[in-house]
Amino acid sequence: MHTNKRLLDAYNNAKIKYLDSDSRYVFFSDSHRGSDSIADEFTKNKNIFLHALDYYYETGFHLVEAGDGDELMEHSNFKHIRLAHEDVFSSLKRFHDKDRFILIYGNHNIFLRNKDYLEKNYYYYYDDYHVERRELFKDIIAHEALVLKFNNNNTEILVVHGHQGDLVNDQLWMISYLLLRFFWRFMHVIGFKNPSSPAKNQFKRHRIEKKYFDWIKKYKKILICGHTHRPRFSKPGEIPYFNTGSCIRAKGITVIEIINGLIMMVEWGIKTDSDGILRVERDIVRGPEFIENYNFDKYNNLDI
Repeated sequence: MHTNKRLLDAYNNAKIKYLDSDSRYVFFSDSHRGSDSIADEFTKNKNIFLHALDYYYETGFHLVEAGDGDELMEHSNFKHIRLAHEDVFSSLKRFHDKDRFILIYGNHNIFLRNKDYLEKNYYYYYDDYHVERRELFKDIIAHEALVLKFNNNNTEILVVHGHQGDLVNDQLWMISYLLLRFFWRFMHVIGFKNPSSPAKNQFKRHRIEKKYFDWIKKYKKILICGHTHRPRFSKPGEIPYFNTGSCIRAKGITVIEIINGLIMMVEWGIKTDSDGILRVERDIVRGPEFIENYNFDKYNNLDI
């Protein structure tokens, strides 16, 4: 019941964007950018991430970071994350400067819902070399949710991180934060898994996704989220639930794209060509499907 209310509240207070036949959106989630230490899982896919950002910038996409972009639970000082990944933040800034960057907070960067925290850490940064204060994401707003509305029909897509209603990571997030900051981040380095994370707990992940299915059926909205780190792409005739996966997978990065009324899942990874040269490549692994084909009157497959 609480998941139902939390998602409904997020929907009612969401940022709204209108889409047409020419709209291009890409959804990333769960980068968990850290300090480039041994525990920073983002580092292994950093070059893939940067190449993908270049592609999406040059081809006119709006970029939606759907939660847990920065690992603020483990790191008390955002400056350490920014310095470790200066090139990533410079690339993201290009989208922000063109009004093509939408920031959604998750449970691992929930501090972003505090405007004072954003203003102190994300609006500007101090450049030690040039000895001056410079703009980063000036006046950026971190949203809990985004609603995409289509101009030519009544279709709506709710985009959230996906922690809404997850007891430990939502209502009890402060307890989860303290455990992660002072215990689990050290255990993580030596191979132990945090049991509160749905990304590490298959039963917890399945239970969360079942609650999202119930919400989608009740309110007849398409849902895009992250949080579980499990990529998910529904076909027309199934309940329209989509999960971006994460940016810290061993194989690379998965994202959800919307292009000209089509939705698809894309995987970015490193492959070897015939000459043995490693290249970063974009592969469509699910879809594309016309969004208008997701009919809420029929649900052929209720299994997760």
